[in-house]
Amino acid sequence: MVFIGYHASHEQIAPRDLLRYVQDAEAAGFDGAMCSDHLAPWTTRQGESGFALSWIAAALATTRFSIGMVNAPGQRYHPVIVAQAFATLEQMFPGRFWAALGSGEAMNEHVTGDEWPAKDVRTARLGECVDVMRRLWQGQEVDHDGLVRVHRARVWSLPDVPPPLLATAVTPETAAWAAAWAEGIATVAQAPEALSALLEAYNGAGGRGPRVLQVHVSFADTDAEAYALAHDQWRNGLVSPPLAWDLEQPEQFDARTENPDEAELRRAVLVAHDPLDLAGRIADLVRLGFDRVYIHHVGRDQRGFLAAAGERILPVLRDALEETTP
Repeated sequence: MVFIGYHASHEQIAPRDLLRYVQDAEAAGFDGAMCSDHLAPWTTRQGESGFALSWIAAALATTRFSIGMVNAPGQRYHPVIVAQAFATLEQMFPGRFWAALGSGEAMNEHVTGDEWPAKDVRTARLGECVDVMRRLWQGQEVDHDGLVRVHRARVWSLPDVPPPLLATAVTPETAAWAAAWAEGIATVAQAPEALSALLEAYNGAGGRGPRVLQVHVSFADTDAEAYALAHDQWRNGLVSPPLAWDLEQPEQFDARTENPDEAELRRAVLVAHDPLDLAGRIADLVRLGFDRVYIHHVGRDQRGFLAAAGERILPVLRDALEETTP
């Protein structure tokens, strides 16, 4: 059975409100949740960006399902600090925490004042961070001198079992590289042929673990209302990698999406007002080979979406997925 999760967007929603929404998501029937980890929002209209590590501890303490997060160790976060934080979360909430690691975006990392490396360097740096973190979770004292530097580090409070580390990827090349170390792959919805190529690369390189898909949706009572939400809140979805990795400020995303093409925005966000239509479009993407899907409603007020999810969207989506599950 496909796992249907809720995505908590720190870029759009104040931490206090987002905590309430993740609790409401559990009550609505979602199987789990995940959250972003941003220092800045994508656009000035979104206007928030709470500290994910503080928030996720509170979210795990006030819910019962699993919650994961995206994280980019190596520049803003030193891998020893990430290893300590994740070990503490896993010890407090065993079996309920996971992380998907990526090479990051300049908008969150430039604040250190360090040079923003090229993609191949960031990828290699992430590989070093994964190795450091896993050695620390084995109880080792770690020294490392490479793209990241570590001096005689040790994490003292360890969980019985380390948390799973998935990889984030949007290209087949990154997915194939990650297959050597990741315990799952997480990506975001794009054209079906691109998603299929990514999964083929990961599977072909021996990838293991869950295949996780995040889907951006805008759901409202009418198509016009749903499109207006997407237009206001998720135009940044039109800025694709590699450019999206390299812009530093929300204002830069604003400038590049000032007059979005409606058809392109509708491809980036599933705009819907009919639960049956929305469920069918999500199910079509999941059937490409994913076993977890996390739904991100792009509106800042999540109450209407969560009510509709519990009453109308989730039941229809589960039925649609069960019809095609062998």
